[in-house]
Amino acid sequence: MNAFDSEADLEHDLDFRLLINTAVSLFYRRHVFDETTTWLAEQGYQVTILDASSWSSEAEMHGAISETLDFPSYYGHNLDALNDCLRDVISHDFVLAFLGYDAFALACPRAAQTLLDIIAQRSREAALFGHRMVCLAQSNDPRISFDPVGATPVLWNDEEWLDSKRLAPRVDTGD
Repeated sequence: MNAFDSEADLEHDLDFRLLINTAVSLFYRRHVFDETTTWLAEQGYQVTILDASSWSSEAEMHGAISETLDFPSYYGHNLDALNDCLRDVISHDFVLAFLGYDAFALACPRAAQTLLDIIAQRSREAALFGHRMVCLAQSNDPRISFDPVGATPVLWNDEEWLDSKRLAPRVDTGD
């Protein structure tokens, strides 16, 4: 049971392009993020979007994720417990998307990095069972970067990969 059909032409499949190098992709422009989440939802992914811009502590992050993903009442509100509970969502194709992730990364750099690493590990595990788990992290900082997660780098999406696509002045398009 493959996560993707090896006989298919995957060049234009956005989900394949997102997952080919890393499970975690960065987004700067909100409309690119929105177009991506919409496309993934249309392909049958369960898309969960969380606004990380107001998280000023690891506890706020745990509270938001556990409530949104309906973790059990015994959830321990720590990174080990998060890792365990995320295993339950790998039974289907799943997208965990964060808005304003740069604010959380600034407030809680270790937790922000570790969260992405946990998701990357769970994504690799999901693939073993023929499922796809994708993480999208939207940032209002076009220069944000993270250490590798799940032994792979955190990369910018295809449309904003070049610095010139992110560092040029924004045109007001509702971003």
